Parts: sequence; C-alpha cells; structure tokens
Amino acid sequence: MRVLALGGAGEMGTAAVRVLADDPRVSRLVVADRDEQRASAVAMALGGKASARKVDVTDRATLFDAMRDCDLVVNTVGPFYRFGAPVLAAAIEAGRDYVDICDDPQPTLDMLAMDGRARAAGVTALLGIGASPGIANLLAVVAGRELDCVDSLLTGWNIGEAQPDPTTHAEASAALLHGIRQITGTIPLTRDGALAYEPALQRVRFTYPGIGPGEGRSFGHPEAVTLPRAFPELRDSTNIVVGNRAALAGLSLLRAAVDRGILSPNRAARLAGWAERHFPANPVDIITPGGMPPLFAIAAGRRDGRPASAATALAQIPGLSMAANTGIPLAVAVPMVADAARPGVHTPESLLEPDAFFSALAPHCIGHPAATAMTATTRSWDSKESAADALNTSLLTAFLAPPTRAGF
Repeated sequence: MRVLALGGAGEMGTAAVRVLADDPRVSRLVVADRDEQRASAVAMALGGKASARKVDVTDRATLFDAMRDCDLVVNTVGPFYRFGAPVLAAAIEAGRDYVDICDDPQPTLDMLAMDGRARAAGVTALLGIGASPGIANLLAVVAGRELDCVDSLLTGWNIGEAQPDPTTHAEASAALLHGIRQITGTIPLTRDGALAYEPALQRVRFTYPGIGPGEGRSFGHPEAVTLPRAFPELRDSTNIVVGNRAALAGLSLLRAAVDRGILSPNRAARLAGWAERHFPANPVDIITPGGMPPLFAIAAGRRDGRPASAATALAQIPGLSMAANTGIPLAVAVPMVADAARPGVHTPESLLEPDAFFSALAPHCIGHPAATAMTATTRSWDSKESAADALNTSLLTAFLAPPTRAGF
C-alpha cells in the first residue's frame, strides 16, 4: 500500500507517519507538506520506505499529481473548514481512498454529501478518526450496544487532554483556530431526531453511571451530527468539553470576546495558544476522585423496557499529547480502510468495528495493554461502588504508568 500523508510534517501528521512507517502493509510512504525542509527531516528519520514531497493543498494541480502516485491519501491539513472538502474532492477525482482527522462538523456534513461521488469512483473515505471525533464515536457505539433502544448520546472530553506539543510559535495553529470556531456562534447537533443549531458552550448537566452528576459545555464536534448513522432512532446527541472551572471560564471569556467583536478569531486563538504554553495542564491532574474520564460517551435509553444508561470511557491512551492521541488512531485506521473496500464517505461509527479497532490500537498505547483493557464500561444497573472501582483502576493505570511526562 502506497500512502500519501498530506501535512505529514505537522504535529498530527508526524505522529501518524511514525506508525505508518513501521507498518509492514505500507510499502511506500510520502511525507507531503508545504514545508519541504521539515518534510525531508521527518522522512529521513523514518527510514528507507519514506520520502518527502513539497505539496501545497491549495495548488490543485500539484495536489492531484501527488495523489496519482499513491493508493491512499491521509489528510492532517487543517483547519478542515478550509481544507477538508477540497482535498476529499481531489481524492475522489483521483480515485484514491482517503482518511482524515476532520474535527469540524460543518465540513463533515459537506463531505458526507460527497458519498454518491465516492461510491461511483470506488473510493472508500473515512472522516474524523482521531480522539474526538474518532475514538469518541466508537465509545458511543460500545455504550449504545448495552441498551435495547438509544434515545440520547453524549460524547465528552477533558480540555486538559487537548494539549499541543511544546512549541514556541506565536502563530495560531489550525487546532486552535478550529477550537475558537467551535466555541463561538452556533454549532450543529442533533435535537428531536433532526439537525439543529444552538449557541456553543451551553451548560450541559448529566449523570455518569458509576460516578454520578457531572457538568460540561457544548462544543462543536462532528459526533453530535454523525452518530445517528449508527443509531437511526437517536433523538438527541451532543458533544461536550469538561474540565476545571478556570479552563471552562477561559473558554467562556474567549467566546464572549469573539461573539461581541472585541477579538478576532485569529487573535483569540493566539491568546489561547499563549495560555497553553504558559499554563500547561498536568496529565495526572486530569484523573481526580469522582471526576470525569478524559474521553467518554454516555448512552441513555431503555433496557428490558426500563429507562437505563451506560457509559464507556477510553481506559488506555497512545500518548500524552494531542498529536499522539489524534495521529496514532488515524494511522491505525489506515489499513482498516484499505481492507474494508466499502466505497462511499463514512464516519468511524459507520465503517469501523470497535472491538477490531481497539485491538489494533492497544499495541500503540502506553504500557502495551491487553485489548480487553482498552475501554471501561459502566452501567446504571450495576452497583455504583463496583462500577466506580473498575473505572478508576483502569484510568489510573493508563495515566500513571509512564515514567515521564515529556511531550504533553
């Protein structure tokens, strides 16, 4: 399999190509980036099967030419509200399979609308396979399968987990620009079984089986609009961010400043980047007694004719940075997409089998956990004590195992 990694010299891309370079199913790997010098350095470190190529995705002729010499396109070029749909359109035209980490709901909807074109071209495309979206979607599937009928789904992640790799760049990154876009204005989600738009960062209260009451803020991510693909009966779906009061208050201040025209999105993103560099989160602090897991999904509905809920959390992690926890799941999914041969545009819940994915991800996680230890599911019909004990043990093992905290 010949892989073209667009944005392969960026943070997320570098994490992905390191895994892909070690995969025996990948025969050739092209690290493509608009920064040719960085692409060359990354490719050189990967060994003989990797090479570098200068590609600016806004240059359609160059992009299409690069795609013609590969079997599958990996896209980590953000922000996806600018580069998602055009790159997928080029991959479909070139007849090449496609995988990305799109974390923006609107371009996800735009790209899903290309499903007919992809099927006609024989192209299998997978959107949003990182942490959230990606792993979060599959956690929702696992939780939802505990119930007979799923009425609502909540996917959540801890703001402290979304830490960039250390950088001295003052320029706002694509990830930060994305974040500002998803906490301002209105965001799409599922309400009463249909697509709806609501203001971002609305307070969301919930009950986590085995933990108890929790609270988060609504955040614009694709899970909220794609999970009905796995659960057609779904009435409500929301993605939330959880975290300490200071972090959530900071998000609210940025939202108010942008929505009132006090700050531009770019300026707000630069301020957020400054805060991340000067006040980095400690991964150990993310796991607190009675606190919410770093990445989870809660399904509510009915079981045996009674109201019930189930929650599934990611209990093991690939690394201690946003790049690792996004890029590594992407790389793990690449051969699955190639093997699936299911033309069309998919999201994780409509293409990947959770058990197979988590089994493939396990060897790339800290401490090389068993596949059965990758997730922790708690249920409203379990005793609270046993559910909480199982969940805390799994998460503490994952987060306290690493001997160092470098790279978070």
